[in-house]
Amino acid sequence: MPQARSTALLLAGAFLLTACSDGGSGAADTKAAVTLKNCGETVRVETPPKRAVSLNQGTTEIMLSLGLADRIVGTATWTDPVLKNLEKANAKVPRLADNAPSYEKVLAAEPDFVAASFVSTLGKGGVATREQFGKLGVPTYVSPSDCAGKDNTGDGDGSRRTPLGIDAVYGEIRDLAAVFGVEERGEKLVATLKQRMKKATSGLDASDVSVLYWFANAESPYMAGCCGAPGIITRSLGAKNVFDDSHEEWPQINWETVADRDPDVLVIGDLTRKSQTAESAARKIGFLESDPVTRNMTAVREKRYVLLSGQAMNPSIRTVDGVETVAAGLRAAGLGT
Repeated sequence: MPQARSTALLLAGAFLLTACSDGGSGAADTKAAVTLKNCGETVRVETPPKRAVSLNQGTTEIMLSLGLADRIVGTATWTDPVLKNLEKANAKVPRLADNAPSYEKVLAAEPDFVAASFVSTLGKGGVATREQFGKLGVPTYVSPSDCAGKDNTGDGDGSRRTPLGIDAVYGEIRDLAAVFGVEERGEKLVATLKQRMKKATSGLDASDVSVLYWFANAESPYMAGCCGAPGIITRSLGAKNVFDDSHEEWPQINWETVADRDPDVLVIGDLTRKSQTAESAARKIGFLESDPVTRNMTAVREKRYVLLSGQAMNPSIRTVDGVETVAAGLRAAGLGT
């Protein structure tokens, strides 16, 4: 979920990610200049960065997983506790802000490379535009998963013309590994994630299972549309998202429509922030089981709930956690087997 609505999300059911690191030395495997096509821009990095800033948790956790903690001089916009296996590395990295930092705060860290998970972070109304950093000679990078086949020009979280695939996440890993000159680590990380995806989905056929992803808000709930990170989870399991007819990333849908579609399983964001109603899973479930419109839904009656962190609902390495967690939830409910 983009940072506009994700300020503090609780990690639920995430599996540990093996960091591809050779002890965290951060030594570059190559010194060659790298040129990338990234979200409509050409990015050239002359030498592997030594003072990188990551403005969103998704990019930060990729960098940490690549063993680059000693080359990160600042992170920001954290929505979940860091992955357990990255806690030690993350403790070495300065946090510029829990949410979005000021442009001045980022410049004070003297970055030689700036990365973000969302177009909005490095756009108008965000921390700063890519052009602003470019004028200072600082190359920037945006997760391709937030721009490939996606329209971010309107209000809200954008809409997707085509379904997002997990290969976009693998592509980001490979891009960042190339920028930092640690390509071998990148390939190891991608191989680990692919193996986890294969293991999680092996023998699971959820073609007769319908799911719904509820992120936040009780009065006008944000539900996942067809084609973002929840779509990766749904398609990998062979299931059906009851709102796969919406191309909006997170459309707001009334409860009467939700109840009418009556999903078999509810995948619930477990949030710790307090910016909207029914943020935590406990409050969401309390609402579902007491509201006259929702309490007779199949998933509510059967208590078929799967809890996910916000990062698992974002296109990130945590999306693989989401696949594992939802797959385990379906198996526990006797579905998809």
